[in-house]
Amino acid sequence: MPAGETPIPAKRKKTAPPALQTTSAALDATNLEILRHLTAQPGLAIRELARRVEMSAPAVNERVLRLKEAGVIRREWLEVDPQALGLGVTAYVRVRPMPGGLAKIIKLAQSTPEVVECHRVTGEDCLMMKVLAADVQRLEGLLDRFLMHGNTTSSLIVSSPVPPRNPPLPEAR
Repeated sequence: MPAGETPIPAKRKKTAPPALQTTSAALDATNLEILRHLTAQPGLAIRELARRVEMSAPAVNERVLRLKEAGVIRREWLEVDPQALGLGVTAYVRVRPMPGGLAKIIKLAQSTPEVVECHRVTGEDCLMMKVLAADVQRLEGLLDRFLMHGNTTSSLIVSSPVPPRNPPLPEAR
């Protein structure tokens, strides 16, 4: 380069955000096998997981950490039976807020331990919540708190032929 000229900076490649960039790469055949074992047995020790996928424990641990960083593994979960805790009523509650009430309902849902899920949804209602209560009377009291800010429609769960589960894993490429 001649003296006095400034170098032209090299153009950088545009890259996807880290989660998008690493998710597809994270789903190679080995990682899919790791996910299959972890979804079947979430508490599986890294050493045993490594034995099953025929890799070293540090290599498997690194892969699990990368799957977490990429957002493929969101969290490890301990499932507790609500009935064992005296919470015999489970309901899905749809909520249609009054004008200006959406933020209040969201804040109330976030601060109410009996609300174990809350989703913003499309349609006539704005929110869908999963609520646990000891009995119908306690559910009624809980719903009354939300009625201050909108209308509710409840459906009691009588059985769960398909319990919560992970999404199906793609086939190895």
